[in-house]
Amino acid sequence: MNLLGIDVGGTGIKGAIINTVTGQLVTDRKRLSTPQPANPQLIIETIVELVRFFDWKKEIGCGFPSVIQKGVVRTASNIDRQWIGLNAADLLTEASGCPTYVINDADAAGKAEISFGSGQSKKGNLIFLTVGTGIGSALFHEGSLYPNTELGFLKIKGRYGEHYAANSIREAERLSWSQWGNRFSRYLKRVERLLTPDLFILGGGISKKFKLYEPYLKCDTPVIPAKLKNNAGIIGAAVSARHYFKK
Repeated sequence: MNLLGIDVGGTGIKGAIINTVTGQLVTDRKRLSTPQPANPQLIIETIVELVRFFDWKKEIGCGFPSVIQKGVVRTASNIDRQWIGLNAADLLTEASGCPTYVINDADAAGKAEISFGSGQSKKGNLIFLTVGTGIGSALFHEGSLYPNTELGFLKIKGRYGEHYAANSIREAERLSWSQWGNRFSRYLKRVERLLTPDLFILGGGISKKFKLYEPYLKCDTPVIPAKLKNNAGIIGAAVSARHYFKK
């Protein structure tokens, strides 16, 4: 079953048609810049532009950078605060003409990695972290997702984790890989103390550079890079939508 997956990020909104059985992209990925301000009207217009690009008429899965409860946006860390309280699923369904399921973006990417990537066949407590503009998280126990965990907002040295060790902070503060790796290691140890995971899986753009900072990660829990890279959010959104609309 093919579905359109869309991933709304802090800098880009990406989409592709996905085979939700195999997790493979059926089309090339299309990326549009996230509008600024990232308010409801402009983001909806950008998503509709993607839908029209693919000439899509069926169900859509959309990963969104927010806590999502039954389609409603509850937080807004990397998007405009006008989104809070709005039903993104209903708004996107109305604007696109396609039934739309909305899920937290990190939860979507984590689902993809658990189903088709580095977490496939792994057992126990797995924590997927997507590290980019912020730090998103997805927590799995024996393959089942506990949604909307938002572990990027744990405090490290008086700062939110994603304001201390996100990839955007590495770039903004011009940190070396050793400096950033040590910071990120402190963040992982904080998560480790709270949740005692069996495995960390690192996704987002930073996963492609894993070898550059791996030596500086000193936590006890094994850490591995994600396999699906920046396609994870798109794949997971589509797969989640398939499960939702099959109910």
